[in-house]
Amino acid sequence: MSQLGVPDRRTDRSDADVWDDIAVPKARARRLAWERSVEDAAHQEYLGFRFFTGPLALDKNQKPQTLQNWLNSLVGAKRSESRPETLNMIIPGNIGSGKTAAAFALGNEAVLAGVDVLFAKHATYMTWRRPDSAPHNMKAWEVRKKFVTCELLILDELCGEMDTTATEFARRETIDLIDARISAGRATAYTTNLRSRRTPNHPGLGVVDILGERLLSRLESSAHVARIQGLDRRKPAKPLDW
Repeated sequence: MSQLGVPDRRTDRSDADVWDDIAVPKARARRLAWERSVEDAAHQEYLGFRFFTGPLALDKNQKPQTLQNWLNSLVGAKRSESRPETLNMIIPGNIGSGKTAAAFALGNEAVLAGVDVLFAKHATYMTWRRPDSAPHNMKAWEVRKKFVTCELLILDELCGEMDTTATEFARRETIDLIDARISAGRATAYTTNLRSRRTPNHPGLGVVDILGERLLSRLESSAHVARIQGLDRRKPAKPLDW
C-alpha cells in the first residue's frame, strides 16, 4: 500500500482523524441527506443561500450574524460532545419577510460545518406521519426516527396551515417531536408567521392558542429568537391590476 502512496495506518498516524472519521464519505452523505430533504420539500432554489457570501447572501434584516453565532455554538458542542446551551432557534416574521431563506442559509452553512441537518415543513411532517403518506416508501416510524435523530432540524412554517386549534393528532405529533429532540439534546430551528401569544396589538391566534401552553413552554425553555423584519419580498413593487 505504501508503494501506491497510501499511508499505512499501523505506522503513519498523521492522517488518523481522516482514517477514523471517514471524513469525505461522511461529508458527502451529509450533503446528500440535506439535499434530499430539500428536494422532498420542492425548495431546491434555496440551496444557494449563504450567510455572508455569494449572490444569495442574507441581508442584515435576516440576522445572519445571529444565526452564525448559534451555529458556532452547535459546532462547538458537537466537537466537545456536550449538549448545546441553546437548543432552539425561533425565527418569526411576517409572510415574505425572508424567514425561509434565512433558515435555508443556516442549513446550507451547517452542512458545510459538519452538522447533520434536515429540512421539513411542519404540516408536511405531520402528513408523513400518517400511514403510507411518506416519500421513498418510508414507514411512519422511520419518518419520526429520521427527524428526531438528525443533529439539526429546520422545521419550517410552524403552525403555518393551522388557523384554528390543532387537532389532537397534530398536537400530539408536534409535542412528541419537540419533546424527543429536546430530551436528546438536539437542536431545532423553527420559522413561523405567528407570534407566541395573543396581545392587544396582535389579537390573532398565537402558537400557544393552537398547540397549547405545554408545547410553547418546552419550545421556549432553551431558545433564542431571531425575528426577521421587513416588507414582503415576494410582493410586486407595483400592485397588479387584475
